[in-house]
Amino acid sequence: MKVAVIGTGYVGLVAGTCFAETGNDVTCVDIDPAKIAKLQSGTPTIFEPGLKELMNKNQEEKRLNFTTNLTLAVQDSDVIFMAVGTPSSVDGSADLSAVLKVSADVGKAMNGSKIIVNKSTVPVGTAKKVAAIIAEHTKHPVHIVSNPEFLKEGSAIDDFLKPDRVVIGTDNEQAWLTMKELYDPFVRQGNPIIRMSNVSAEMTKYAANAMLATKISFINEIALLCDLVGADVESIRAGITSDVRIGKHFLYPGPGYGGSCFPKDVKALLKTGKDFGLPMQVIHAAEEANDRQKQVLGEKIAKHFGGTNALKGKTFALWGLAFKPNTDDMREAPSLVLLKKLLEAGSQVRAFDPIAHETALEAMKTYGIKTDNFHLSESAYQTLEAADALVLVTEWNEFRNPDFTKMKTLMRTPVIFDGRNLWKPDSVSKKGFTYYGMGRKP
Repeated sequence: MKVAVIGTGYVGLVAGTCFAETGNDVTCVDIDPAKIAKLQSGTPTIFEPGLKELMNKNQEEKRLNFTTNLTLAVQDSDVIFMAVGTPSSVDGSADLSAVLKVSADVGKAMNGSKIIVNKSTVPVGTAKKVAAIIAEHTKHPVHIVSNPEFLKEGSAIDDFLKPDRVVIGTDNEQAWLTMKELYDPFVRQGNPIIRMSNVSAEMTKYAANAMLATKISFINEIALLCDLVGADVESIRAGITSDVRIGKHFLYPGPGYGGSCFPKDVKALLKTGKDFGLPMQVIHAAEEANDRQKQVLGEKIAKHFGGTNALKGKTFALWGLAFKPNTDDMREAPSLVLLKKLLEAGSQVRAFDPIAHETALEAMKTYGIKTDNFHLSESAYQTLEAADALVLVTEWNEFRNPDFTKMKTLMRTPVIFDGRNLWKPDSVSKKGFTYYGMGRKP
């Protein structure tokens, strides 16, 4: 099948590469010539484990191509995926300007019947808007499909190649059969391809992410209460997740959720509810809890040292900057909130992240965080030299079994703030450290 993917961001690049991997001829389109040139040279524009190898393989086999020429890509394809960004507007709604512009461009380029697929995360009713705009520019038949993605950064290739489910929103039988044929190779183990209306598919994406965000905020609030009453959140987590109705996933306490999806999609769902006169109280509470959670690590640090004013002149080591492991994504990362607090208090910060060095500096600039007292280190241990405390922010695998004896010799004072409950409190305390976890006590 001939497929075009418009937008080579996270979703578009992963989708295009994986569709090519199953034998389709895929053309990925972007308006940025520099980005396309980099992709044509075989270098991904995002970090995702396994992506470069898969991308290069399909480029070599001539199934995956990159171009800035949208018209030719549309005319040479049967199915066109729109995977452009839908960032949050000031009022929380999804900014559809890129989606609507691409819709018009696709309509102008059409040379026959096409299936147009919304892969971007879009609010309820977007399919109708896209259909109307395309119809203004062409008389050729067009079938609009809503096909939200459910990728997790850090495991996106595996998620796409072996999805839990595929959601297809369409009322057209031929579009349904075509989409089913396209996705059948990914669900050979029997996971479902679920057909529904465009509106339901659009809502499914937001509902899924809001549910996951709510689970994270829930366990974070339980951890906060554990700190106050002296309970162990890890014991509680084991006790509740054994109930199949609750499940074991997304119930790990931490410094708050971030990334490109959860914050944006929660805001968009809240705005949709407001537009229809329905206050989304549970989801609103989850968002507020997450905003508060991002302050918790900074508050724990300030309390230990005797208040925010006492942080001036202190040196802190940060392990991890990206919002989660196996990605360089710094969007809405909890580390940014912590960095802002520490640096504005006059602290020195030395940080190490295996991947997110460049993106961290860019994000700090975007968020208005001064970098005068911020230093990126070449290794995790280098950050610890004369440090007054270590703060673990992102749970990269290489941080799981460090040499605590070596760490203690490097640090000025052996204090650890474990933002991901990566280590066992009793074990760390016996090695001579003062340990603070999230809802855990030695």
